[in-house]
Amino acid sequence: MLVVGLVIAWLVDRSGRTERLLPDLALIAIGQAIISTISLEAELSNEAIVRFAVVLGAAVAVPFLISRFLYRERTIRFPWRTGRRWTRTQWLYLIVVTIAGWLILPFYFITSGVYQNWPTVTEPNEIARLFVGVNAVGTWDELFFICTVFALLRRHFPTWQANLLQAIVFVSFLWELGYQSWGPLLTIPFALIQGYTFKLTKSLTYVLVVHLLFDAVVFCVIVYAHNGWPAIFPLVPAG
Repeated sequence: MLVVGLVIAWLVDRSGRTERLLPDLALIAIGQAIISTISLEAELSNEAIVRFAVVLGAAVAVPFLISRFLYRERTIRFPWRTGRRWTRTQWLYLIVVTIAGWLILPFYFITSGVYQNWPTVTEPNEIARLFVGVNAVGTWDELFFICTVFALLRRHFPTWQANLLQAIVFVSFLWELGYQSWGPLLTIPFALIQGYTFKLTKSLTYVLVVHLLFDAVVFCVIVYAHNGWPAIFPLVPAG
């Protein structure tokens, strides 16, 4: 399917209906191909951590380097600082996201049983590895799906279409990572909102903070589901 998509992009570029669609989709395809070289099943061994770091890092770095130094373009950017202060609405949204995660995520992870897609963690070093892993992957999500995939697609499609397309890729990755069962009912809106939030704020820092707040709740829920603590989710009993 990836190859077919690139062939179609070449044909529509050749017909003159699009311009440089193939080179941009090729960058996304390269990133996806790199990701596909490993299993995305959650693991906490040293080997797995190194494997994830190398492969996922390459999936962001290689398209960026090709775009910057071969294409000589700056479409893929990582805008950490925008020079604008966050508004009251943005701060309020961070609180809403945290509360929503606290209410929804325990119910999803525990009642569906998907918390078992993550390793059981009981020892302090295992819990620390899980914390680092959850946050590292969450950071990577924004670097690849928003700053790379979404940014490239916006050059050729209306924002709503580009956002929908990046969400499909985003949610597919999350499914493989472990957000299965009825998880897409949560991850699809999350991916769409993240894309829209990035469009409004133009700030990687802000969408990353939103994501990591959500992931902080995910981490706590996984630990709670396996161990019964931290006991901060009274609405749903541990697994």
